[in-house]
Amino acid sequence: MRERLVPHGVAAAVTAVVLAPLALPGYVLRYDMVFVPRQALSWEAIAPASALPRAVPQDAVVALASQVVPGWLLQRLVLCAIVYLAALGAARLVPTDRVAVRVVAAVGYAWTPYLAERLLVGQWGLLVAYAALPWLVRAALDVRAGRRGALPRLLLAAAASAITPTGGVLALVAVAVLLPGRYPTAVRSTSLGVGLTVLLNAPWLVAGLASGDAGRSDPAGVVAFSARAENWAGPLVALAGTGGIWNGQTTPASRAVVLVPLATALLLAVAGYGVPLLRRRWPPSAAGRFGLLAAGSWLAAALGVLPGGADLLGWLVATVPGAGLFRDGQKLLVPYALALAVTGALGVERIADRLAARFDATTAAVALVGAALLPVAILPDLAFGGAGRLRPVSWPQDWATVARLTAERPGEVISLPFQEYQSHPWNHGQVVIDPAPRYLAVPVLIDDTLRVGGLAVAGEDPRAARVREVLAAGAPLSATGVRWVLVQRAAGPAPAPAALAGLRTVHAGPELTLYESPHWSPPPAPARPGPVGLAHLLAGTVVLGIVFSGAARGRYRVVASRHASPAEGEGG
Repeated sequence: MRERLVPHGVAAAVTAVVLAPLALPGYVLRYDMVFVPRQALSWEAIAPASALPRAVPQDAVVALASQVVPGWLLQRLVLCAIVYLAALGAARLVPTDRVAVRVVAAVGYAWTPYLAERLLVGQWGLLVAYAALPWLVRAALDVRAGRRGALPRLLLAAAASAITPTGGVLALVAVAVLLPGRYPTAVRSTSLGVGLTVLLNAPWLVAGLASGDAGRSDPAGVVAFSARAENWAGPLVALAGTGGIWNGQTTPASRAVVLVPLATALLLAVAGYGVPLLRRRWPPSAAGRFGLLAAGSWLAAALGVLPGGADLLGWLVATVPGAGLFRDGQKLLVPYALALAVTGALGVERIADRLAARFDATTAAVALVGAALLPVAILPDLAFGGAGRLRPVSWPQDWATVARLTAERPGEVISLPFQEYQSHPWNHGQVVIDPAPRYLAVPVLIDDTLRVGGLAVAGEDPRAARVREVLAAGAPLSATGVRWVLVQRAAGPAPAPAALAGLRTVHAGPELTLYESPHWSPPPAPARPGPVGLAHLLAGTVVLGIVFSGAARGRYRVVASRHASPAEGEGG
């Protein structure tokens, strides 16, 4: 019994060390991670009017959850669940009876450059899929083995992954690769698994089709978002170690250490040594499909830096609607990272067995402990919130005041400085995506042009393009037809006096100034996103069906155990 609790304890310890700063009050606001006291559930969150649905259904799920759970608590629950379930899922997935090997897998998956970089860039929704993948793979293996309740568990993991488009695609590909095969229920399980996973992805798929934009992206983003080198070894080696994110500001400093590529080579060698053990303990077809999934994810991540890959991706994102999802290839590494943790742990097991045979059990135990601590030694600055970069802050009172004023007299808002990411003094100068769209309960226009170094990647929102034209021409913003203009005290160009001409000051605080257009008139009511709402309803129905199915099975097992004879109970 105690041995079964060890992976839970390790997962809890890793979670506590990584997220230690969250013990302080407040909100962590960094890059794409914005939690507010209570996010409004609006049509804009369900279906963006003209931009691509990159935060669908994530924003709607957060808004729904924050109606019952305060934002500060919701953020902690989500982040802790990510790290904890990633570690525990990897520990349960590795095919071994040895607790120490499970610990190696748990730490090897929950303490990676991938998790560190995506956490520091604030992409917690993608990390939900990262945490869910071990559980999805385990459920897929159980489906192939004919175990009861496996398919609902697989779909539950897929539902969690589909909180973002990338996570949903990763789950769909994993289901489509892992479920087919030669076993009694293969056709039925594969059809249900793939079909229902598509329905779980329906919210963002339908929102993308219904958006006013053509769904195509700026091909300049391929170069901007391609994997980057983190040290002397180049981007391919960075990807091999599960790093290589495009944003150098979110890369832990330890990734630049000269010995990191050598540690990556050692990890790959140990993982390769563990592959034969995986093939012996899993059905050969399942192990092969898992390997195919991992190799495919690495190749997809590396495409942007392979010869000819950037040109191919550039053509895809400029031609094929929705292909911009794949320009940031490094985020597709999730199956590879999981395979590396599982095979690496099995490789350590083989090495420990050889050491025990040649020397003694103490030497083998030392090797297992060293393997479990190696990820921490290589990446020490993931600890304590990325060496203190995840620091909670309090929202200034100005935000609550502006939210109340705009909610009382609804109308569209332009947020200035007109840039996608802001840097506020009250947030310790941390870069964060403009928080106004999530804090305010009304539609907010921000610039969706993304600047990476000296490169500007054009956005897709035509309404934002219109505001850029007005600002560039030196015309008043009242000409855009919006009701409100919000000016934040943040790093960036101050608005020109001409842009604010004709506007009335409604609130002037230390952090925010709110202006209203006195000549504003309500625009025609926008059409409600019927198809998109139906897609959310379908996905929600699938999730509820999964939950009720699991609850019914659990109740059946309880009732059956109560009515079982003593002999049946002992024999089960």
